[in-house]
Amino acid sequence: MPTLRSSSRLPSPSSPSSVSSPLQQRVAGGPRALSASSSSSGHVPYDDRDSDLASEGDNDSLSTGEGSDFEDSLRRSVKKRAAKRLRIAPVAKHPKKGSLKVRDRGRKESEPPANDLFDAVKAAKSDMQSLVDEWLDSYKQDQEAGFLELINFFIRSCGCKGTVTPEMFKKMSNSEIIRHLTEQFNEDSGDYPLTAPGPSWKKFQDSFCEFVRTLVYQCQYSLLYDGFPMDNLISLLTGLSDSQVRAFRHTSTLAAMKLMTSLVRVALQLSLHKDNNQRQYEAERSKGPGQRAPERLESLLEKRKELQEHQEEIEGMMNALFRGVFVHRYRDVLPEIRAICIEEIGSWMLSYSTSFLTDSYLKYIGWTLHDKHREVRLKCLKALKGLYSNQDLVARLELFTSRFKDRMVSMVMDREYDVAVEAVRLLILLLKNMEGVLTNSDCESIYPVVYASNRALASAAGEFLYWKFFYPECETRMVGGRERRRSPRSQRIFFQLLLSFFVESELHDHAAYLVDSLWDCASSQLKDWESLTSLLLEKDQNLGDVQENTLIEILVSSVRQASEGHPPVGRVTGRKGLTSKERKIQADDKVKLTEHLIPLLPQLLAKFSADAEKVAPLLQLLNYFDLNIYCTRRLEKHLELFLQQLQEVVVKHAEPAVLEAGAHALYLLCNPEFTFFGRVDFARSQLVDLLTDRFQQELEELLQSSFLDEDEVYSLAATLKRLSAFYNAHDLTRWELYEPCYRLLQKAVDTGEVPRQVILPALTLVYFSILWTLTHVSGSDASQKQLLSLKGRMVAFSELCQSCLSDVDPEIQEQAFVLLSDLLLIFSPQMIVGGREFLRPLVFFPEATLQSELASFLMDHVFIQPGELGSGAGDSLEDHLQIEQLHQRRRLLAGFCKLLLYGVLEMEAASDVFKHYNKFYTDYGDIIKETLTRARQIDRSHCSRILLLSLKQLYTELLQEQGPEGLNELTAFIEIRDLARRFALSFGPQQLQNRDLLVTLHKEGIKFSLSELPTAGSSGQPPNLAFLELLSEFSPRLFHQDKQLLLSYLEKCLQRVSQAPGRQWAPVTNYRHSLSPLDNAVEASPQGHSRSKRRRIEGPSRQNEEDISPPQEESLQLSSSPPVPTLTSTAVKSRQPLEALEEMEEEGGSESEIPQSQHLPGPQRSRNSGPQHFHTLHPPSTPHLGNRLTRLSLMEEEEEEELAIQNESGEEWQETYKQQSSHSSPGEHWLDLLDSTELNIEDF
Repeated sequence: MPTLRSSSRLPSPSSPSSVSSPLQQRVAGGPRALSASSSSSGHVPYDDRDSDLASEGDNDSLSTGEGSDFEDSLRRSVKKRAAKRLRIAPVAKHPKKGSLKVRDRGRKESEPPANDLFDAVKAAKSDMQSLVDEWLDSYKQDQEAGFLELINFFIRSCGCKGTVTPEMFKKMSNSEIIRHLTEQFNEDSGDYPLTAPGPSWKKFQDSFCEFVRTLVYQCQYSLLYDGFPMDNLISLLTGLSDSQVRAFRHTSTLAAMKLMTSLVRVALQLSLHKDNNQRQYEAERSKGPGQRAPERLESLLEKRKELQEHQEEIEGMMNALFRGVFVHRYRDVLPEIRAICIEEIGSWMLSYSTSFLTDSYLKYIGWTLHDKHREVRLKCLKALKGLYSNQDLVARLELFTSRFKDRMVSMVMDREYDVAVEAVRLLILLLKNMEGVLTNSDCESIYPVVYASNRALASAAGEFLYWKFFYPECETRMVGGRERRRSPRSQRIFFQLLLSFFVESELHDHAAYLVDSLWDCASSQLKDWESLTSLLLEKDQNLGDVQENTLIEILVSSVRQASEGHPPVGRVTGRKGLTSKERKIQADDKVKLTEHLIPLLPQLLAKFSADAEKVAPLLQLLNYFDLNIYCTRRLEKHLELFLQQLQEVVVKHAEPAVLEAGAHALYLLCNPEFTFFGRVDFARSQLVDLLTDRFQQELEELLQSSFLDEDEVYSLAATLKRLSAFYNAHDLTRWELYEPCYRLLQKAVDTGEVPRQVILPALTLVYFSILWTLTHVSGSDASQKQLLSLKGRMVAFSELCQSCLSDVDPEIQEQAFVLLSDLLLIFSPQMIVGGREFLRPLVFFPEATLQSELASFLMDHVFIQPGELGSGAGDSLEDHLQIEQLHQRRRLLAGFCKLLLYGVLEMEAASDVFKHYNKFYTDYGDIIKETLTRARQIDRSHCSRILLLSLKQLYTELLQEQGPEGLNELTAFIEIRDLARRFALSFGPQQLQNRDLLVTLHKEGIKFSLSELPTAGSSGQPPNLAFLELLSEFSPRLFHQDKQLLLSYLEKCLQRVSQAPGRQWAPVTNYRHSLSPLDNAVEASPQGHSRSKRRRIEGPSRQNEEDISPPQEESLQLSSSPPVPTLTSTAVKSRQPLEALEEMEEEGGSESEIPQSQHLPGPQRSRNSGPQHFHTLHPPSTPHLGNRLTRLSLMEEEEEEELAIQNESGEEWQETYKQQSSHSSPGEHWLDLLDSTELNIEDF
């Protein structure tokens, strides 16, 4: 340690580890004992540290042995110590009332010290200074007992139940004491005071640190320089910090580091006293011979000598703590310990920079910047922030900055957001206080972070951008201590710089995120709407089209941010709400922006009315206005101007974004509560009249003429789009647009001569007309005639949409499907729920032809492979177009699924959706999964039949394409089998609820597999027989008894099918194997453990089971497979056949319990001589339950010999199982039914 003067207190490297007790040395007047690791070093070169953290934990020095005993003596003159003690005046204090009791000097040495000190610190009820004073009183009365109490306080704070007795302290070295305490340490819970949960332990660490700090503070003029207590305490803490016990290491490191921090403060005070003494001495010496006082000079020299001695002793203690604890523990395997070390060294550098702010100490923080734990990296950055924020210290950080700057810049991309935020803030300090350190490339790597999704990180990056990019040019001067108002020129420069950054960087398409990032540091500039609007309305501006669009977006974004106070969509913020002060600021800003923009909005619309990209966001400004200001501030004339400009914009544009924004703006103004409602309603009527008259005129031309040119078609389509947009937000029923639009659509269906761009808005107009009519008749006073009229319109429109489903244009098909799906859902039986029985005449049920057409549309437009996308879009689609198409297909699928769940379509149509579950899991998996879950909630039995129907349909399609030969080896069949596995997982762990459903599913599947017999005289198998292999995926969900029944049912069905003698069909054999009651499948067991399928059992089976331990302790010899803990889904599985491995990966819950079997007199070994099958007996779970016999199957072979062996073995086990089942108790079955198996929900 180059900055601390080495003293005679440094340990001797040759001192033996078996040195005598410190207490014996103290009594004999020998040298003081102070620990310092003989292997530690304060000088580690940079190059040797670069790879230390990669192998973290290898050099942690966790061993506690004879060679690591920190008890080397520090040589000190006895005379000097005695003389020093004479100068230290003892502090006489009397015990306070209610304080710790004075220890009895005559207490037996074998009696351990009391724990009053630990309990008082834990309670944290008394003043810490009083507590330390009481301990000092007891120490002065009995040094041995007082010091033992302090030692046992630290031992107890580690969570150790053992204590240090006087005999141990006298006769044992520190390493022997620590070894003895380690043996007594209770590690059952793993918790200790610093980590223990509960309210009583939450404040313990703060109280513990406060006690250490107060102890040093109260002893700084007395016991701190008495070699016995502090040196031996440091020796003990250093030894404990080298322990393998985590509690010892963690607690002692915290105590040692806090002790070091307190010593640093004492050293700083001594340094100040020395400087003051030196100034006094120089002042006295500078006096003339007649005025100089020799006694005063002698006193000052004596005081300086005393302060020098004290400083040397303090530096010796700090050397010992740094080299004995910090150097080893800053790279400890425990991140909490590393974080403590880094936090404390940062405080040393900040408080005592003359000694600690050197490269010899800074390198430890630089190395730890690469730590793999978040908390440690965070402590490093916070420590560096404290240093870089002090301009007086920045000059001494140049070498460190040049060495570790790249790492600090790279931490902006840290995976932990809070670490990245601190890294950006640290770089802001570098930017402010170290000019020229960050290069342009460094800054360019930080700029993209302003568009991060995390708001805290984006806001920090925005502050960096502000100080780097905007502040030098737009600096606000301080005049007379008050901030001067920014000049218009500086504001103009700010927005020009903002424009250039957003446009030229090309990092993002939306300026709203940039505005949000800069809001916290530059909100005053961004809320300068006067400068923004003047820049936009300026006639001689030199802004391009892109710059104008960006400036308008910045204006709208800043207005929205000021009005609503929340970040844009997609940006995450951890705040729950606004404070009262922020809400007041928000309300004031809303009034200000409304007053300023109301007069200017018509001017902006007039200037940019020809550009749709600029007009749409300007119309959105009305969403953030306080519209009452139109009345309260007498601004109706500006309202008239706005309505005029709005009409011009609507008549001029046909883009959906502009029309939607205009319709919504007019909707906001059409509030009957406003006093100007009459004016706005009149303007709306004028606009709709104009559009309706134009539509009627153009429609007559279309109906009467057989040909229309492009201009006429465009004009009609634009008019329909405008009416459709306004019909969405306003009730236009009185203009009676249904009949002309219906005639237009009917001609389109009959002749096909109506252009596509006319049909699409016409469909939407009719749809909105029906919905607004439904709104009118939803009142209880609606007549039967009105209801029937609406029903007729709805039926007629549904027929039109059904005809459009077969149109050649895919856009018309999709539009018709969406509108038809919504109407069918609205007019479903759900509309009479809630006391609306009078609407029953409106309920509409689609016919079978319509249902089939909807399903066919789904197959043609939703479940298509990437290569089958529409040819109109081209083969090489842009990414955003592909994403948009995917969203559209998801909307179509969601609409169809809602029709299924609300009972509009027959539930059997869900099979067309479910059979694509596995194949399109990436695109639609969440939608299909939710549909399956809701369908099961509606009717579990019906849902299981639909799942079976889906498998039947897929199997039949594959059979027709490929034929029955070798069907189960095809890739398509394997995909169907994977789908069956996923369907099986969807049943969940509720075996009891699903019992009847699964049995019925198996029976129906068996019937289907044998429904078609082979041709007469043919020896081949039935064509549907391979379907049994799909059914085998559901077998693990069955109970033993149900498997027996299904086996009998299978045999009866097979009797009607002719089979070649001596030959068995592979699907039948595999299905029988899956139904074997003794097969190791997913079944409940009382233990609740899950074991993987087909595990290999090594060693002989057990014979005598009565005297074996309970099931929780039974140990099957499984090859390379550790025992599976309770309720875990991450058990390590052994190597198994590929099929079993795939099943376990897909079925987290298909790892079966090994059920109990009835006790047999001896082991029964299968006749298979290979290792594939072993019969293993298991102990009973409870005394009254009978044992169950289980066979663990490890492999499935299809060779004829092994199949015969399996069948014979299976028959033997079936007989055994029948005997067992006849004697099994009801309690045994309940344990089997109620115990849940593991299920990996993520796979479903």
